Amino acid sequence: MPASPSTARAINDRLALRLLQREGPLTAGQLKQLTGLSRPTVADLVERLTVSGLITVVGESGEQRRGPNARLYGIVADRAHLAALDVRTEGVAVTVSDLLGRELAGAWVPIGGDTGTGPAVEQAVALVERVAKEAGAVDVSPREFGRARGSLHTVGIGAPGLIDPVTGELRDSTGLPEWHRRLVAALQERLPHARVIVENETNLAALAEQREGAARGRDTFVLLWLGHGTGAAVVLDGALRRGASGGTGEIGFLPVPGTRALPSATDCAGGFHSLAGAAAVVGLAGEHGLPGERLEREPAAAELVRAAVIAEASRAGGIPPDVSPAGGIPPEDAPTGGSPAARFLDALADRVALGVASVVAVLDPGCVVLGGEVGQAGGDALAARVGQRIGRMSPLPTEVRASSLGGGAVLRGALLTARDRAQDELFAPSGPPTQRSRPVIG
Repeated sequence: MPASPSTARAINDRLALRLLQREGPLTAGQLKQLTGLSRPTVADLVERLTVSGLITVVGESGEQRRGPNARLYGIVADRAHLAALDVRTEGVAVTVSDLLGRELAGAWVPIGGDTGTGPAVEQAVALVERVAKEAGAVDVSPREFGRARGSLHTVGIGAPGLIDPVTGELRDSTGLPEWHRRLVAALQERLPHARVIVENETNLAALAEQREGAARGRDTFVLLWLGHGTGAAVVLDGALRRGASGGTGEIGFLPVPGTRALPSATDCAGGFHSLAGAAAVVGLAGEHGLPGERLEREPAAAELVRAAVIAEASRAGGIPPDVSPAGGIPPEDAPTGGSPAARFLDALADRVALGVASVVAVLDPGCVVLGGEVGQAGGDALAARVGQRIGRMSPLPTEVRASSLGGGAVLRGALLTARDRAQDELFAPSGPPTQRSRPVIG
């Protein structure tokens, strides 16, 4: 059954907008070539999108041709603004961008563990409002979007914990601050016209790594998050898998050898978290005589791993010793081969490989990305060590890659999610708005 004229127009409009987003400013002739549409159809959609305020003339082509240069059309980037939050147990990071994802302002606020729920929520919300104001974003009703540039359209939030697969809401989780759950409702109350979306932090990191990082071009992979805590995001055949209760990837609870007890339903101590979480990594460094007491920067686990990688590279001639960070591991502290840094990285790889091997045996993803601050700090040195161990432990070919986005992947994933949601609505003005949208991998 052929599409109705209005449906065909909506399809053509969205196609043109996606091309402008991906390719940048284009002429009507270039749109005709890329879409395969007729010249009159392209002329109509250009006029329609210009009148609707979605695109505008941003310049002229530099092509050598008779007559005036062709006009270049681009998306009106300030038609809407987007906010992204990375919610951690110790604080919140916020960034605000335009409709094309270009970051305009950002900030971080620490929130101590002794801060009450109310004050913690207020600090976080006030930060969002301040950064949005710095970026020129305003909260207006949907009816005003076409007239008010810089409207704060969507807020994407990345948070630890389980997301209910039915409601899309952050579930109450033991061990996580209560202000995490309260924050979502508070933002919706203070920004009543913005769409607020919350997603598990590791899932957002996987989205960012696939779009812009180490998993680019992969439609099946697992991201193993190594940071303050541990987690995993599972992407199979282009789809993010959440599980029946939203708990796919809660690898911190995975029972593994080398711990003193088994994890419980309310505490992942004794699981993989006890081997690869930040506190465990710091403890492991101390066991190998690394100078953790000289480190004043946070997170200490990532700094220790990075210092060990630099020390080993220095001994191998890859990096001059004088670039070792403050609190690093001087090359003279140990002889070449069997140095404390090498032994620490080997022991850490042994631990990480236990979690990776379990994932590989069950899912056969073909690619595992070591993400989070520790995964990024370990870089190729840690990824190679883990990959060697997986090659010995599993018959399934698996590439182990280091994150290229690290701890910033969550914020970037939240921003990409907010952008997808806003563009889905603004690029299809004739379609009904949805109450809630979830990230799409692929």
